[in-house]
Amino acid sequence: MTQKQVSSLPLPDFYDPKQVGEIWKLDYLKLAHRAQAFRRQHHVPFAAEDRQRVCLILVDVQITFCIPGFELFVSGRSGVGAVEDNRRLVAFMYRNLGRITTIYPTMDTHHAMQIFHPIFWVNKTGDHPAPMTVITPEDLASGKWAVNPVAARNLRPENPEWLRVYAQHYVRTLSNRGKYPLIVWPYHAMLGGIGYALVPAVEQAVFFHTQVRGSQAGFQVKGDNPLTENYSVLSPEVLSAPDGKQVARKNRTFIDQLMSYDRVIVAGQAKSHCLAWTIYDLLDELEDPALARKVYLLEDCTSPVVVPGVADYTHQADKAFQDFKDAGMHVVCSSQPMEDWPA
Repeated sequence: MTQKQVSSLPLPDFYDPKQVGEIWKLDYLKLAHRAQAFRRQHHVPFAAEDRQRVCLILVDVQITFCIPGFELFVSGRSGVGAVEDNRRLVAFMYRNLGRITTIYPTMDTHHAMQIFHPIFWVNKTGDHPAPMTVITPEDLASGKWAVNPVAARNLRPENPEWLRVYAQHYVRTLSNRGKYPLIVWPYHAMLGGIGYALVPAVEQAVFFHTQVRGSQAGFQVKGDNPLTENYSVLSPEVLSAPDGKQVARKNRTFIDQLMSYDRVIVAGQAKSHCLAWTIYDLLDELEDPALARKVYLLEDCTSPVVVPGVADYTHQADKAFQDFKDAGMHVVCSSQPMEDWPA
């Protein structure tokens, strides 16, 4: 059976769209048995047999971003953005199980003491900034905000002063780049916490894909460096200190892996931040601009960050996707059959 014949598969009988916005426990062994039966019933080939190699990047489809009530739920303007996105995404994954060679979930991975969390900073009275506070070079120069001495001693016990100098450099670098200023985010995607995990319905689809297709999911950890934000899975925001010391590095291995595929599909959260900057970084790394045409963005499986009354990044997200289209990437809908996508 050819890939085209298995490109559109039925949704498994266990999939319940109403569960996508909920947290529940997977029965891995039962799911593995169902996967084996599904593969035999629908004659799905193993991924190693794919003539056209296709990867799917799932950007930060984690509970912290995708389940209402958690720390940074990506609501979009609809108020239910990430939940509806994931219903469409999971259905896309099941329908196209026979075409997706490898799934790469990215995992935003944080500790408490990081440069974008409240505990890293204090004001003159020793209070931490509230989430969503913007810290500018002028704030540091005036003493409005400063590196928390407790954090400095913890993260750089051999030279706490170095961290103060580095933080000034970091905030100034972000400001000069004009991308985003330093935003103090709520504690989120905390390693070891429930919010860190993949959304169960998405994890179920990833595990099912591994069992049906014999293809190990390529999890990509990002964001655990305390000295830099890491919106993109491909590159941290700042790579070096003012003294030239390297503090972070690009994910060259993953970049090279992506370029080996015939098609690269991208979905996840948030359209305005981690997904957008992953794609921008991918564009920067393309040795041949024509390679942009192998990238497909599932626009109905991603939403922008919107905090009512505080911030709305819808415009920035829409501009990013227009930039990607202008560069030659394809913006597609998850319900459109893959065989009908533009080449």
